[in-house]
Amino acid sequence: MISVCTYCGVGCEIDADVANNKINKITPVKNGKSSGGELCIKGRYGYEFLNARIDRHLVSYRFIEKNADTLPFELSVRIANLTEYDEKFYEAPFTLAADLAAWKIKDILNKYSPNSVAAIGGARTSIESAWLFQHFARNVLKTPNVDNCARICHSPSLSGLKMSIGEGASSVEFDELFKTDVIFIIGSNTTQAHPMVASRIIKAKRRGAKIIVADVREIPIMKFADISVILPFESNLLFLNAIAKEMIEKDLINKDFIKNRCVKFEEYKENILKHPDSKEFFEQLKGFEHISGQIEEIARLISKNKTVFAWGLGVTEHIDGTEAVNAISNLAMLSGNFGEGAGVLPLRGQNNVQGACDVGCLPYYGPDYTIPEKIGLMTPDVIEHMSDGRIKAVINMGEDILHVHPNLNKVKKAFKNLEFLMVMEVMRNEITEVADIVFGVKSAYEKTGVYVNAERRLHLSRPLVRSGMPDDWEVINELAKKLDSGFDYKSSEEVFEDVKKEVKRFEGATYERLDKKPLCWPVKKDGSDSPVLHTEKFSTPDGKGHFHYHPCHIRGEIKDILENRRYWYLNTGRELAQYNNAAQTKISEKLSKKYDDDLLLVNSVHKDEIGEYVVLRSKYGQSGRLKVKFTDTVRPYTLYTTFHFAKNSINSLFGDEHDHKVKTARFKSVKVEVLNENN
Repeated sequence: MISVCTYCGVGCEIDADVANNKINKITPVKNGKSSGGELCIKGRYGYEFLNARIDRHLVSYRFIEKNADTLPFELSVRIANLTEYDEKFYEAPFTLAADLAAWKIKDILNKYSPNSVAAIGGARTSIESAWLFQHFARNVLKTPNVDNCARICHSPSLSGLKMSIGEGASSVEFDELFKTDVIFIIGSNTTQAHPMVASRIIKAKRRGAKIIVADVREIPIMKFADISVILPFESNLLFLNAIAKEMIEKDLINKDFIKNRCVKFEEYKENILKHPDSKEFFEQLKGFEHISGQIEEIARLISKNKTVFAWGLGVTEHIDGTEAVNAISNLAMLSGNFGEGAGVLPLRGQNNVQGACDVGCLPYYGPDYTIPEKIGLMTPDVIEHMSDGRIKAVINMGEDILHVHPNLNKVKKAFKNLEFLMVMEVMRNEITEVADIVFGVKSAYEKTGVYVNAERRLHLSRPLVRSGMPDDWEVINELAKKLDSGFDYKSSEEVFEDVKKEVKRFEGATYERLDKKPLCWPVKKDGSDSPVLHTEKFSTPDGKGHFHYHPCHIRGEIKDILENRRYWYLNTGRELAQYNNAAQTKISEKLSKKYDDDLLLVNSVHKDEIGEYVVLRSKYGQSGRLKVKFTDTVRPYTLYTTFHFAKNSINSLFGDEHDHKVKTARFKSVKVEVLNENN
């Protein structure tokens, strides 16, 4: 049975061996368009969570205690038949859970206002559910406060690209990596986070492509790199601007492309030439002086060759994430690198984070990136409004905010202020444990729906096994009916047909066509799709690429180096065998054998001062007890760990510093203390 992997933004096609409604084995689809005919370890073994999924609907004891006296008589009678499930929850039939949720939502709307409610989630489920979720929030609840987990990952990619080329998405499909001459990777541990993209990069290298990799530590993909750049923390924008300046000063730019297809170049040129973001700046940084020569090499390489620019959260999860993405776009325009075998490739992390944004699950964009009547709150602002009591209720669809968001001590306090928290989830996790009502919903392996991957490719997922749980859209549909919405969908395909009325980039996609092959948006009425964008004009109103210059503001480790000071800095990321909050992947014995706890990487020079176990502390919070692994892949006084396991509270170490424009947290750099722990 053919379907789509439920994990990262690659969207690999999978073939499942199923018997007696149980998956026995998953293998790659040989001609898989996104997977390239391969699968990573999560794709092969990450289905075992189905044996431990939420398989019922739950109502907390606390919710009943708080609301028993105000419930309508009819509901008071029905709750008498609730049965105990565990130490926190009753088990409830779907209809009763939906009636209780609808009653409480209506109660809050009547007591306060639509602005007192927020809807967060949508990137872990289908576009049908994500679209209906934002539609429900905006048009049924009348709240503008809609967001998804792009807020903590690739929102800066959307904003940075949109201001330059008009479309906040990849301009190329993955297979364009085989047609390019140079692959420039920055801030992406590609082999761990997007393994099937990494596989293509390695194959492209063997076919003759040159590879450039820039990161703050040594990562596996660097084994295949022609140029490996180890950057100081928070220097992405400085580095990218320095390359651009070198290209302009050495006349390595594509003048015809700039003249015919771009605007604002002269203003950009004037600003960048007078600002100190340059290769010479690196010559002042002790230990990083050699980067000046690498900048010269990179500038020559990308100016003379077709280049694909790829990046991940190592670019976006900084306070200048939007500006750094925009700087990458500037490099692509300076070198004329848009078209076949050339372009920009943001490596999105969730299986449907691109699709959730496309269908309007954002506070400042509606479906198809239209501007909504009222701009809502971004998730960090929702947290602030929860903290001071202005947000009273949160409806959450598949986003474990109490694990994956920054400043967790603050977030946990904010959630205690809520009058109502409703969660739709597949697995028990940190947020389900504090919810008032939990709807168990179908996983991607159990339902029909469309997902949009990091190359803009729409995949139709078909159920591999049957489930008695509702899909997310079915829960929303039921709530909407009880709130007198006027809509009543009977199938995901029916929802998809309405999605297409608002999202014109999906216009020619149908379930029938997607059953035959996945398609890259925009999909025209005749079903033809668009693997490569911006070949003749950009998606800006005037069709031109717009240059913007953003200077780097010196801070963090760079400032410390200039002032001859040393502090510990922490960087975080993913490990291949686990996924995000590990709620699904830690269930798999094969995956957990590979990686069963967050591990702290420390440079070997610190062996005499750091023990086997440590605790990290920042001004925002403290981690759990972490096992240390000494390695030379991180520099002295720099640390690296994953954030997969909630018990380690890694995200308590990060505060409210965020991207200037879209408030994506600065997850990739925080100053910490290292405290030795006894075994």
